Amino acid sequence: MHTRFTARARGALAAAAAAVVLTVTGCAAPAAGPVATPTATDTAQSFPTETASALQDVLDGAPIGDRLPGVVARVVTADGVWTGAAGSVALGSDVEPSGADRTRIGSLTKTMTATILLQLVGEGLVTLEDPISQYVPDSPNGAATLRQLADMTSGIPSYSLDPAWEQMYFTDPSAVFTPQQLLDYAKGLPLDGAPGETWVYSNTNYVLLGMVIEQVLGQPIAEVFDERLFAPLGMEASVYPGDSPAIDEPHLRGITVQGQPDDTPVDATDWSPSFGSTAGEVVSTLDDLTLWAHALFTGEGVLTPELQQLRRDSILSAPPPNTPEGGYGLGWGQRPDGWWGHSGTIPGFTTSVFHSYDEEATIIVVTSSDIAFDGGGEPAPTLFEELAAALG
Repeated sequence: MHTRFTARARGALAAAAAAVVLTVTGCAAPAAGPVATPTATDTAQSFPTETASALQDVLDGAPIGDRLPGVVARVVTADGVWTGAAGSVALGSDVEPSGADRTRIGSLTKTMTATILLQLVGEGLVTLEDPISQYVPDSPNGAATLRQLADMTSGIPSYSLDPAWEQMYFTDPSAVFTPQQLLDYAKGLPLDGAPGETWVYSNTNYVLLGMVIEQVLGQPIAEVFDERLFAPLGMEASVYPGDSPAIDEPHLRGITVQGQPDDTPVDATDWSPSFGSTAGEVVSTLDDLTLWAHALFTGEGVLTPELQQLRRDSILSAPPPNTPEGGYGLGWGQRPDGWWGHSGTIPGFTTSVFHSYDEEATIIVVTSSDIAFDGGGEPAPTLFEELAAALG
């Protein structure tokens, strides 16, 4: 699935929306048992040497340079764990990226927000059929349900398409936005359609879900992420940063050309992530994302089997661009080729996390750039495709 959380506005997000589904999802798969894959702490002694070499060749073939400083990736299968890297943690550095380096994960945050929403459903605190107006009375399309927000059929436009927001952000990338401010930008845009009638990828949906979660639990969202996800799963390096642009060491330094009229790469590492909110601002590591992937694709440690199956069954086959061969669900997608997951983009960084239930394989990619490769693909999603092909 090629999904972005990005500061690119107007046409770019609309184009990404179609790509999300056309490369992602289809009808719901039958129930599956626990995913018997190793975790990040297992050894890779049994990982096939020939396959490991092919995977490393993918990373070595990436266009490392001033538009892509570095990449680190992991493949987890029933055979073991392979981790590879190429490039460096920052331009001018000779330190290779590692699984412990922090990064901004962009729209992978949505997989976490959707998981917390499902937890609240299981606790009887909300239902997926609740209208968003029950919690946020000034929301556009107030009749849209929480389910429709989570699966992108609410018809609520993305604030990141608003020219005023774009100008504000790129004029001052240190600017801090509140969820209400982001919602207010969306309220000035035309609706994408009536609830349930259209599918459009919108970051506003997940900002609203974050507002619902905070309201229902009466807790700051950063505490919610830590108490319900990071701490129970042992994701010790992960954080919901809120207003802070800081990333604890060690971390990658990310490069972008977004907002740069001359297309010259700039370091976006310290840009404020607050515009991402619960749609895209979490900081994590490859090691922590390995733990998250296991929880996401099995439900273990975060959801009951019933709620995990609800998520599995949530994949849309309509409206377009969803089809019976590919579509989006509650915070994730299923590709026609059998890979389930999500990708994320935020200025300077791209990430991808996907799992094949048939192959019992997980692929995680972290890159320190969101600059598209020749041909148009963003770094992490493109490298995921190549790693999946090399895995066979």
